[in-house]
Amino acid sequence: MSDLPNCPKCDSAYAYEDGSMLICPECAHEWNPNDTSANEEDGLVVKDSNGNLLADGDTVTVIKDLKVKGASNPLKVGTRVKNIRLVEGDHNIDCKIDGFGAMKLKSEFVKKA
Repeated sequence: MSDLPNCPKCDSAYAYEDGSMLICPECAHEWNPNDTSANEEDGLVVKDSNGNLLADGDTVTVIKDLKVKGASNPLKVGTRVKNIRLVEGDHNIDCKIDGFGAMKLKSEFVKKA
């Protein structure tokens, strides 16, 4: 039996070698076992409008007036949003904003404070 590691994406035990790469036949994930950054958990990568990496708990600032459905006033430029949470999807930031409540924002409309 081979001593190849399980797939880091789906944990399948059926990985096989193809040159210097390992390939998972179940999820089609390819990785280099010698690359230390590929061995770490891939996690969610979200960048702000300037290309800075965002993380859970960061504070961001809104860079554009945003219309909010059901609200009489838009979300103004310069509004600070504290303690964000990153999620999968089109609107990849969950947060609570004073005066608006719980919201989802797109990372392209914020910058890291």
